Amino acid sequence: MFISLWTTRLILNSLGASDFGIYNVVGGAIAMLGFLNNAMATSTQRFMSYTKGEGNANKMRTVFTISIVLHLIVAFLAVLVFLLGYYIYFHGLLNIPAERMPSAKLVYICMIGSTVFTIMTVPYDAILNAHENMKIYALIGLAESFMKLGVAFACVVSNNDKLLLYAILMSVIPFISMGAMRIYCHRYYDECKFSLEKYWNRSLMKEMTVFAGWSLGICLSSMFRQFGMGIILNFFFGTLANAAQGVVNQLNGQLSTLGNGIIKALNPVITKSAGSEEYENMLKAAVSGTKVSFFIITFVFIPFIVDTEYILKLWLYKVPRYSDIFCILLLITTMVGNITLFIPQMINAVGKIKEYSFFISICNFLPLVLAVWAYMLHATPEYMYYALMISMIFKIIIDLYYGHKYCGLNPRKYFREVILTYTMNILLSIYISSLVKGYFPPSLMRFVLISIIGISAYALFAYILILNQEERMTIKKIIFSIRLKFKKQYKTS
Repeated sequence: MFISLWTTRLILNSLGASDFGIYNVVGGAIAMLGFLNNAMATSTQRFMSYTKGEGNANKMRTVFTISIVLHLIVAFLAVLVFLLGYYIYFHGLLNIPAERMPSAKLVYICMIGSTVFTIMTVPYDAILNAHENMKIYALIGLAESFMKLGVAFACVVSNNDKLLLYAILMSVIPFISMGAMRIYCHRYYDECKFSLEKYWNRSLMKEMTVFAGWSLGICLSSMFRQFGMGIILNFFFGTLANAAQGVVNQLNGQLSTLGNGIIKALNPVITKSAGSEEYENMLKAAVSGTKVSFFIITFVFIPFIVDTEYILKLWLYKVPRYSDIFCILLLITTMVGNITLFIPQMINAVGKIKEYSFFISICNFLPLVLAVWAYMLHATPEYMYYALMISMIFKIIIDLYYGHKYCGLNPRKYFREVILTYTMNILLSIYISSLVKGYFPPSLMRFVLISIIGISAYALFAYILILNQEERMTIKKIIFSIRLKFKKQYKTS
């Protein structure tokens, strides 16, 4: 997280706000690939983890073979779509200075190559996820962060076109990650055997294709929402608004990384429980997992929401216009979106995603429609994030409805014990932090005090108001176990 925040600071200073904005609107589809990767991984990971829960090793090889074929097809289709999009983007849609248009087009070409590598990583990501191999995830994640930092330093010292250099080097990173995952999985996991002759299964191919199709619907709508937000901001307000959007997306993404380990760890647990028909355990893991993951993802948001302007000035050399309000609204929107974090995973685990995917896809387009309507009425740029927040509220309603319909979730109990209590916790913590902010001038000491008091209040209220007795006992056991390990190490040393 800290490496990536430092990288963004270097890149923004090196490229300048305008070129950074160009990269985020043209190469923004590279960021969209994160949505594509996650959505496609949902399908493959669901079948891989579900099959592992069934205990069928031979079927896992079949799932792996079919997933490779599916992702080759998806990669080919993605290239076609982006090549067609080339003529749309660069013939009147994008608001880019004429002298930077050649570089912007080359950025787009680099994006297409990065697309293929990212998509072909998904089957191997699913294998690691099914085996709950968090160690390799951590190592690859660290390697990617250091490579991105290396790219940032290369841009700082280069005298050539920094935007083009940045795009080329960033497109190489997914290729390296894919190669590392592929080598590791084929070496250590027996199910990574590709053979159409031995492991082809037509009926399973059809089942996975249908499931992947509905997952891809959510994925594509999420991609169009993310990329569409950039295009709409660019059309109405120019590249400087895109620079602000790029900054806050980086900040939001990096602050959210703290919870990714728990998300990766719990997804296979939920899916394996469905595969072994332990539905009560699945529901328990999803609800408790959401409580804990939501806290870990969002506890660092409190000081950033309260003292946004100072943090952005501390982090960046030059803060793009609109960054502060964009940051506050996006962090709040992320909180709203994560309040039902594992309910979609439960729905995916039981395999009934047709209706759910349809309504979530519609919901993903909602902020684009609302934003265009607002801007045509001369609204200011931040209304894009108000529209996004409204769509997230609709997503919560959809999650609760289908969680109840297919997984036995009690919506009223979930609203009372998770949504309402966390909302109270957040508001109380922000209020207490704001009181601290009012007593001190802008400084690093003020931010440290806001962080300590705000996060402590957030943790205390979460422990008292949100966790049940069993969850508190689990946390106490974890803390006791960690203390015991430290004591043993201290005695040994």
